[in-house]
Amino acid sequence: MTDPRNRLIVALDAPDLKEALRLLKTLKGRVDWFKIGSQLYTAEGPAIARAVKEAGAKVFLDLKFHDIPATVARACRSAMTLGVDMLNVHALGGGAMMRAAAEEVAREPEAKRPIVIAVTVLTSMGADDLEQVGIAGPVDSRVIRLAGLAKDSGLAGVVASANEVAAIKAACGAGFITVTPGIRPGWAAADDQKRVATPAEALHGGADYLVVGRPIIAAADPEAAAERTLEEMARA
Repeated sequence: MTDPRNRLIVALDAPDLKEALRLLKTLKGRVDWFKIGSQLYTAEGPAIARAVKEAGAKVFLDLKFHDIPATVARACRSAMTLGVDMLNVHALGGGAMMRAAAEEVAREPEAKRPIVIAVTVLTSMGADDLEQVGIAGPVDSRVIRLAGLAKDSGLAGVVASANEVAAIKAACGAGFITVTPGIRPGWAAADDQKRVATPAEALHGGADYLVVGRPIIAAADPEAAAERTLEEMARA
């Protein structure tokens, strides 16, 4: 997976289908992966996932399923009917919930199974934020513990900031996938993210996939911004 295009996931954080399709048309061919999150999916539903697939790109369905095990398993089943290539659950849902997701996906033939990963700690959260919700201790230790639980539950990897990637790989193995949001190219603003990194920092730490949103989709020229990001990744 040396081609940066196979490792860059653009967050398609558009308000509606019209804007999402505009971005998709602009970026397809340069970007292989698009992330569909809560805003766009709530506005447009399955149609946007189908549109990305029909354009020949890959879909990371970022809905962070977090519910009782049976409900999460059924949600994974529904996601698979859309042909998504990656989906996530929230690790704080616990081991039984994550196992249910893994077992449901395993019912499909291997060639049709999406990559299933778990969100550990949102990159917008720091130690103070975790303490507010009753989770004490350093952020990195919480992330590594949740990553270990995800692996033990049968998931393929986790979403985590670049700060924790090297420790996750050390604890869970080189083959355990890390998807890294909070990526801000050297020329971009941090916005509301707290645990951010440049593409080079994330890749040098061992990240498998980098998620980039606003620096590309909010740029005056999204295609040029994507190209600059890919060049920065290639140099790393």
